[in-house]
Amino acid sequence: MSDTILLTREGALARMTFNRPAYLNAMDFEMGTRWREVARELTSDPTVGAILLDANGRGFCAGGDVVAMAGSGAGGAAVTEMAHTIHDGIRAFVESDKPIVAAVDGPVAGGGLGLMLVADYIVASEGAKFVSKYANIGLTPDLGVSTLLPAAIGQRRALRMLLQDVTIDAETALDWGLVTEIAADPGARAAEVAQSWLDGATAAYGQAKRLIRTGAGRGFADNLDDEARSIGARFDTDESKARVAAFAAASAKRTTKEPS
Repeated sequence: MSDTILLTREGALARMTFNRPAYLNAMDFEMGTRWREVARELTSDPTVGAILLDANGRGFCAGGDVVAMAGSGAGGAAVTEMAHTIHDGIRAFVESDKPIVAAVDGPVAGGGLGLMLVADYIVASEGAKFVSKYANIGLTPDLGVSTLLPAAIGQRRALRMLLQDVTIDAETALDWGLVTEIAADPGARAAEVAQSWLDGATAAYGQAKRLIRTGAGRGFADNLDDEARSIGARFDTDESKARVAAFAAASAKRTTKEPS
C-alpha cells in the first residue's frame, strides 16, 4: 500500500494526510491512485462519520507533480487518464454524505486548490498562501479547479487567480470565501470542528452537505425532490425523533416561563 496518503481512524473520524512533504505534497501518479482508493474506501464506509484532511510538511499541496510526470516519459494520454482517476476521488468526496474539514498550512497551488475544495469547511493558518500557477507552465486547470474554485469565490475572482496568476494570503482567502476561518493551529481547530459534527446529528450534517454539493449541478425541481425525500427519511430515524422531542420539550418550557 502506498504511503503517499496516510489514513488513520479515531473512532468515527477518518484522518487522511498528504505525505509527500519533500515535494510539497504534489500529487504524482502513485499518489493519484491512492487518492481514489482512499476516497472510495471512506465514502462507502458507514462507520465513518466525518473526515479530516491535512498534510505533512511545510505545504498543503502544490498540485500535480508535473516534474515527475514529465520525467516519467508519460504523454498527454497518460496525464488525461490520471486526471480521470483523481477526478473519480474528487467526485466521491464531494457527492458523499461525509462532512469533510481541511486543515491547511503553507502553500496551496494549482490542483491543490481543487483537492482542498473537496472539504466543506476549511481552516487555514495565518501563513497559508493560495495560487494557480497553471498558465505560467502552459497548462489548464484540472482536479476540479474550473468548477470548485468559482463555486467558492465567484467567477471573476477565479478568473483573476487563473489569468493573472495572483497569489492571495489567508486574510484575502477568508474575505473571498476560499477558506472558512483562520486559526493559529489549524489542525487542532479542524479536529474541533470534526468532533462537533460527531457529537451532533452526524448523519444530518452529512446529508445537508450532500444536498448543497450535488444541488449545484442539478435542476431546481430535482433539488426540491431530493430535499423532500431526505427530510422525510431523516424524520423517521430514532435520532431525529429524540432530538425533535427534546426541542419540543425545551420550547414548551420556555413558553411557560414567558410573562403573561
